[in-house]
Amino acid sequence: MKITIFGTGYVGLVTGTCLADVGHDVMCMDVDTDKIARLKEGEIPIYEPGLESMVKANVATGRLRFTTDPEVAVGFGELQFIAVGTPPDEDGSADLKYVLAVAETIGEYMQEDKVVVDKSTVPVGTADKVLATVQERLDSRGVDLKVEVCSNPEFLKEGAAIEDFTHGARIIVGTDSERVKRLMRECYAPYIRLQEKLMFMDVRAAELTKYAANAMLATKISFMNEIANLAERLGADVEQVRRGIGSDPRIGYHFIYPGCGYGGSCFPKDVQALERTARDIDYDAELLGAVEAVNNRQKQTLFTKLSNAFDGNLKGRTIAVWGLSFKPNTDDMRDAPSRTLMEALWQAGAKVQAYDPEAMRECRRIYGERDDLVLAGDRVQAVKGADALVICTEWKEFRSVDFHWLKEQLAMPVIVDGRNLYDTEAVREAGLMYYAVGRGDSLVV
Repeated sequence: MKITIFGTGYVGLVTGTCLADVGHDVMCMDVDTDKIARLKEGEIPIYEPGLESMVKANVATGRLRFTTDPEVAVGFGELQFIAVGTPPDEDGSADLKYVLAVAETIGEYMQEDKVVVDKSTVPVGTADKVLATVQERLDSRGVDLKVEVCSNPEFLKEGAAIEDFTHGARIIVGTDSERVKRLMRECYAPYIRLQEKLMFMDVRAAELTKYAANAMLATKISFMNEIANLAERLGADVEQVRRGIGSDPRIGYHFIYPGCGYGGSCFPKDVQALERTARDIDYDAELLGAVEAVNNRQKQTLFTKLSNAFDGNLKGRTIAVWGLSFKPNTDDMRDAPSRTLMEALWQAGAKVQAYDPEAMRECRRIYGERDDLVLAGDRVQAVKGADALVICTEWKEFRSVDFHWLKEQLAMPVIVDGRNLYDTEAVREAGLMYYAVGRGDSLVV
């Protein structure tokens, strides 16, 4: 099939590359000329394991190409995927200006019938708006062409996006058109040969499914963080509690790891957007508000524990930070707990020595050059001469450490572990003060 993808961000680039990889002819369109130039040279703008080599391979075969020409892009594909950003507006709702701008572009340049696929995460009712926008442009041109719009939400985890696209649990398509069903089945045929996981439903159900899925996962995280805070105050170990409840198949172990809060490009904005949608229809979604409130509070826990360990005086202290991205295997720092921590430390007059395997460039892009931020070359340099260590991200290389060596590096034997990576007994035996999340046998502050 010939497929056009509007947007070469995280969703668009992964989608386009994976579809090209199974034999489709894919054209990715973006208004960012610099990004497109770099993509044509095989340089990708994001870190995602396995993506760069896949992009280069499919560009080399000619199945994956990039353009900044909207007329060429619209003319290329029978399927027109919209995979542009939907950033949160000031009131928390999803901003649809980029989505609707693409819809206008499609209506302006289409010369034959098209199927528009909403891949971006969008509020319920967006497909209707996209259809109306395209149709309005067609009418203004006096052109009688047929356009159909379906919802095909993405379920990609950063750090495992290729695996999720190629071996995901489900492929959801919202449409009541038999023609669209046929074309979407053809599009995804290579991924459903061994398992029928293509699910058709009405458009609004598909749009709501995406938000509901992310809100459910965010709810599990915030709930577990609430339990961790209770465990900490009751003298219980939340890791034992986690194993106890996770063994129940109705609950399971996924997304019940306590920590310093969720971040990234999806959960924060999707919970806010769904809550805003509820307000727009005069429904008070109290649970969604609580999920967000708990998460915002949880992001403060690292600074609170660290401040208490130093009797509230962090001025002039140097704090080592391991992990800047919101999760491992990505360079994404959007709404990351590390940002909440570092900004609080700077406000308190402290200096940060940070290291992350992939997010160093992104950190420098966000904060620029500043005297109170040192980006270290590795984890060893980050802790050298620091007064304390804070762990924000559970990268594999942070999971094992010689605690006796670590104590020698730190001016004060203090570790604040936002991801509960270590055995409390082993840390204590090395003479370190260990402040974890919800560990009844750690030093509670």
